[in-house]
Amino acid sequence: GPGGLGQGGMAATLRDDSHESETKYEEYGYNAQLSDRISLDRSIPDYRPKKCKQMTYPDDLPQISVVFIFVNEALSVILRSVHSVVNHTPSHLLKEVILVDDNSDNVELKFNLDQYVNKRYPGLVKIVRNTKREGLIRARIQGWKAATSPVVGFFDAHVEFNIGWVEPALTRIKEDRKRIILPAIDNIKYNTFEVQQYANAAHGYNWALWCMYIIPPQDWLDKGDESAPIRTPAMIGCSFVVDREYFGEIGLLDPGMEVYGGENIELGMRVWQCGGSMEVLPCSRVAHIERTKKPYNNDIDYYAKRNALRAAEVWMDDFKSHVYMAWNIPMANPGVDFGDVSERIALRQRLQCRSFKWYLENVYPEMRVYNDTVTYGEVRNSKASGYCLDQGAEEDDKAILYPCHGMSSQV
Repeated sequence: GPGGLGQGGMAATLRDDSHESETKYEEYGYNAQLSDRISLDRSIPDYRPKKCKQMTYPDDLPQISVVFIFVNEALSVILRSVHSVVNHTPSHLLKEVILVDDNSDNVELKFNLDQYVNKRYPGLVKIVRNTKREGLIRARIQGWKAATSPVVGFFDAHVEFNIGWVEPALTRIKEDRKRIILPAIDNIKYNTFEVQQYANAAHGYNWALWCMYIIPPQDWLDKGDESAPIRTPAMIGCSFVVDREYFGEIGLLDPGMEVYGGENIELGMRVWQCGGSMEVLPCSRVAHIERTKKPYNNDIDYYAKRNALRAAEVWMDDFKSHVYMAWNIPMANPGVDFGDVSERIALRQRLQCRSFKWYLENVYPEMRVYNDTVTYGEVRNSKASGYCLDQGAEEDDKAILYPCHGMSSQV
């Protein structure tokens, strides 16, 4: 009922911290036992800026297909994502919900899930089952292939949608189909399922192509309008909305990338360099569980490195050396097989895309560039061999000694 556990996005706890709940934490990276006790239809706080609530939108917006990707998630978390999108999207705008199961092992995600959605949402929810594990990137491409609406939204299957999330996103795409829209992300706390507001941010990355939140651009801050779209160089990747045909025209996600990591940065570079744009929309909000453990976590560093090199080779021109430097690998003989990128290079030529230098100057001027690096590698301490020279804290210009880790602050 309305007074149930976790209602209004409030923090919730269970009395019994049993062995079973510990095991579930390990398995899912969030408190699955608590999730099973929280209503699938719970309300969450409306964290939109005030101005968003007064906005009106055109009547003839395009329909959306919402794609959720999952592998071995808790059933209640997947179902809450589905209930939430159905409850918070006007029915005439939501054409279908597509669940892509990237070859889960959990039995309840087969029969129980099928049975539930067929009974509860007949004809609205489709399930696509991958016969082998493809990884997040290729699973999203499967979801795109199954979608039939003019617009497609891609989401992790552990999210809850704010009221009014879809209209602003569809309006921005209706005005310009070459925009990729990122709903602003709020946080669902993995242990209590409390919904917490995150500050307005753009999505950037470092030279290793790991994504992070960054301060919105100066011109956005100067405007002083919290509801205005925020120009963003890339995306963190848990949710984005795009015109279905345009996404196909610009090359979807790179199918040669493995598992996940880097595809979110590559899409940002590509859409900007090839004449489109990417923006965070504060009026469109989605809360997301930051899991403590990812399902694809074997060798995720390796995949992130491999995918970063693919992106660098295709999109970054001479700046690709920064990526090799950040991962501390030699360009001449990297020892990482990043596969064949000739099709992606041909795509770039076909779309007549701009240079990476143009992108840095116009879209990501905040990115630090190292133009005059003579050589790179670790500087180790001869007296204490495990310690390296490290750039230290961002806000402090003092270099420090720190245990060697081979990441960008030390190379």
